Amino acid sequence: MKKLTIIGGGPAGYAAALYSSNFDLDVTLVESDTLGGTCLNRGCIPAKYWLHVAELNHEIDTSNEYGIEIKDKKINWAETAKKRFDTVNKLVGGIGMLLKSKKIEVVEGWGTVKDSNTVLVKKTDGSEVELNSDFVLIATGSKPRSIPNIEVDEKFIITSDTALNWEEPPKKVCVVGAGAIGCEFASLLNDLGSEVIVVELDSEILPGLDKRTSSELRKQLSKRGIQFKLGTSINSINGKTVEFSDKEKQDFDTVLVAVGRAPLTENIGLEELGISVIKGYVEVNLETYQTTKDNIFAIGDIVAGTPQLAHVAFAEAISAITFIATGEKKPINYSAIPFVVYTRPELAEVGINAEKAKEQNIAITQSQHSFAGVGRALIQNQNQGVVRVYAEEAGSIIGASVCGPAAGEMIHELMYMVGWEALPSEASEFIHAHPTLSESIGESLLSLSGKGLH
Repeated sequence: MKKLTIIGGGPAGYAAALYSSNFDLDVTLVESDTLGGTCLNRGCIPAKYWLHVAELNHEIDTSNEYGIEIKDKKINWAETAKKRFDTVNKLVGGIGMLLKSKKIEVVEGWGTVKDSNTVLVKKTDGSEVELNSDFVLIATGSKPRSIPNIEVDEKFIITSDTALNWEEPPKKVCVVGAGAIGCEFASLLNDLGSEVIVVELDSEILPGLDKRTSSELRKQLSKRGIQFKLGTSINSINGKTVEFSDKEKQDFDTVLVAVGRAPLTENIGLEELGISVIKGYVEVNLETYQTTKDNIFAIGDIVAGTPQLAHVAFAEAISAITFIATGEKKPINYSAIPFVVYTRPELAEVGINAEKAKEQNIAITQSQHSFAGVGRALIQNQNQGVVRVYAEEAGSIIGASVCGPAAGEMIHELMYMVGWEALPSEASEFIHAHPTLSESIGESLLSLSGKGLH
């Protein structure tokens, strides 16, 4: 039986450990903190919990539009926080039980790769243990990225790691960075009554995503009262006063730094072994996830050139474990990975957008359909937004971008079209139920095939 040591118990690490039970592998998982990693404890799950709370609050505040009058609304923040911790603890406990049921040994402590077959674990009590195995899989995840001129103290200047621990939302917040994390926090804080200003150095929010769709989201967030300072940075922070690069000064209750995430690869022995690491990211063979040391593998947020997403980590875990156990290559189709921004409304994208097609010299045709006339969206009072679909000229569908209600769910239909390289004429033949939000996809596909309906 082959032995495998996994360093890191986040989405990449625990998924790899669980999937290994399908093969003849003896697996030990090393984790220095809590099972589930950032995603489960400080990221994906608690953030989406607060987004749901914010959405409920908005629904209550606007219920009078449907003739439902709710008086004397009160938010019990202590109970709200308790529910969040209960949800997280239930999921963390579930992972622990799954690992135990699949006979995965979990060792608590800081893991360092000592040599190609040995991991040294420093436990919290100061003792050390050496784990010997045939293979080592590194899945140490990431941490909030910092900015050189802004010193995070996790009190006034905070990151996403601690923002979710507020006893109640601050009254006025400066969000630094308009990527997915920054926009999500801006959306939920606004729905919970906070005044929010987002500062972004780029000319548009969500850099790298479809600019027109991102612009649509920004306009909708702006209508809700969120302020955006684009093409702007922070000059200085003195006390609670923030001075922006345009010389404007404003006072805030807190500054939330949300400028992406940095790989956690320091002090785990990689460079000492000669493993190629560039700016903290580990270089791997994307067909096998082998590093420059053949029996040492890396997956998840630390991998160079791949999206830092939990669902990508799950997929990489499956691919790496398959190769370790069988020698079979199971490469991931990175061109068909869905990306979701959980704002209100949501934005989701898959494949190649208009800007990326231009950069890659791909001639495209495109179509779009607005939610304005979609019955289900109108009923839900969420009929602002758009579906855009892109195809190569006289070729298959290569990408899509959606801004609107439930975009994060709708994008998966488009994901299959991109992944399976469907032709617009083929995809447009499928019938969408009425009334549904996904009718907007059907309408956009009809237009893309050259024969629109509405």
